Amino acid sequence: MESAMDYHTARALLDWQIELGATEAIGDAPVDRYALPDTTPKVKKAAVSQAAPEKPKQLDPVAVAKAAAQSSGSLDQLRAAMDAFEYCDLKRGARQLVFADGTPGARVMIIGEAPGREEDREGKPFVGRAGQLLDRMLAAIDLDRKQNVYITNVLPWRPPQNRDPKPEEIGMMKPFLERHVALAKPEVLVIMGNISCQAVLGKRGITRLRGKWEQALGLPVIPMFHPAYLLRQPQMKRHAWADLLELKAWLGGK
Repeated sequence: MESAMDYHTARALLDWQIELGATEAIGDAPVDRYALPDTTPKVKKAAVSQAAPEKPKQLDPVAVAKAAAQSSGSLDQLRAAMDAFEYCDLKRGARQLVFADGTPGARVMIIGEAPGREEDREGKPFVGRAGQLLDRMLAAIDLDRKQNVYITNVLPWRPPQNRDPKPEEIGMMKPFLERHVALAKPEVLVIMGNISCQAVLGKRGITRLRGKWEQALGLPVIPMFHPAYLLRQPQMKRHAWADLLELKAWLGGK
């Protein structure tokens, strides 16, 4: 029995199907795909959540400083808390923390502004020429950091190029300063320079404020010129001498 379709015809039909896009044989009987109903399931789009992800809350550096300061029960613990404080950018550019010098528990506590180059190198406040002048000033009224004076700064890290500290830097470190005073327990505070007046009294204008008694942090406070300023303006030393005599009179009357 002869085949209904010869080889050449079958080959021509196969080539024609390949040209139309056929790639494989599904079955022996042809299927009209265009005649089939559309049974393709519709994919439902996933519901888009309207709630935006919550942003992580940023910590308030002042609140962190307050908590760290209040948890410090001693000067050593306070120093460790300040050394661990990572929110002040000044720390990244300084060599080391400048905490304090002198005699803890002394009647007189001096608060300077911020460390300079020498202080940053040695890790102590008021060294170099300004520190030497301060020591002579104190000796003139029978005071000595090794015996009866305790010294610190508003900021424990040196600002770059010895620039003035920014208000946010002062505010950030103020809780540590307040706790420092509370733990040192002095009878009187001597604040030297504009930055110290701003931090302790909330005022600036050392020329107007110097020599006038104020009250802050539960203690009597007397503002004075910073020794570094006196090195630049030696004619102001007579005012500094008058302020020192005022401090000596106050100490003698107690």
